[in-house]
Amino acid sequence: MPCTIITGGQWGDEGKGKIACYLSLKDKPKIAGRAGVGPNAGHTIIWNGKELGLREISCGFVYEGARVMIGPGVLVNPEVVLEEIRKTGISDRVGIDPKCAIIELKHMKEDRSSGHLKEMIGTTGTGCGPANVERANRSSKLAEEVEELEEFLTDVPKEINDALKDDEKVLIEGSQGFGLSLIHGTFPYVTSKDVTASTLAADVGVGPTNVDEVILIFKSYVSRVGAGPFPTEITQEEAEELGIIERGTVTGRRRRIGKFDFDFAKRSAMINGATQLALTNVDRLFKGNDRVQEYEELTEEARDFVEQVESEIGVPITLISTGPANEDTIDLRPRKL
Repeated sequence: MPCTIITGGQWGDEGKGKIACYLSLKDKPKIAGRAGVGPNAGHTIIWNGKELGLREISCGFVYEGARVMIGPGVLVNPEVVLEEIRKTGISDRVGIDPKCAIIELKHMKEDRSSGHLKEMIGTTGTGCGPANVERANRSSKLAEEVEELEEFLTDVPKEINDALKDDEKVLIEGSQGFGLSLIHGTFPYVTSKDVTASTLAADVGVGPTNVDEVILIFKSYVSRVGAGPFPTEITQEEAEELGIIERGTVTGRRRRIGKFDFDFAKRSAMINGATQLALTNVDRLFKGNDRVQEYEELTEEARDFVEQVESEIGVPITLISTGPANEDTIDLRPRKL
């Protein structure tokens, strides 16, 4: 802090929403900003005792003192964002940049009817790819042209940079994961833009010299939705024996499961410029660690794994998630190797 970026280290589904929720309540940022692609990523948290999936607004909304912002680099589906604003009750503290490109019905139709996108790549069908193509063609509709969004429009980069000048805390929540980056991922089985930390900063208008921390999130095992290379993948039967059955938040498709990939994680940390690591789902991979809140209370097997990840990647693990609820977190900050 004051400017922290949360980014995914694998193929998404690492638990970015949970970590954003925890950090927002713990650190009380002035602004909780959303970066990344758009509504093709679902971030799930526990809010008011219930599971809540969000696709457009930051899970950092849970801290009631935070201004909740969507940067100009993020695609906006007006129906989705308006529904999320309604169900979270944050209409008085939302800011959407007027330069956000809009996802229209034609984009979703194209996404869902394209054999290349839907069948080969395994797109979510939310229209993000075609909308980003139209933006690159400089012909997309922008948020400033959508009447229903008018009351929420604001200059997001200015608000964020003004907050940073005043030494206020800013939390930026990215989407997807390193392996899905259009530039650095497993092309062509990737999303429609780069989603590493440098682009997440650009999505909300923050220059690289204003970023203080990059928290890279890894699951204790790896999951992936859709097609594409997966070197450490195990069979669904093996995953079931471990008690791991997962489905994508947006698509509902069953996630492919694999073992932790150390080589992949090292490259992810290098390109993202990670300063801290968060490790999630420790409780699911190692039995007997449900809801543990102190490092010393983890099982020996779990502690050995944490130390191996930290040692091989060379970045300190500062947050360990042991369950879906906000309090199911081991906080080791501040910590350096």
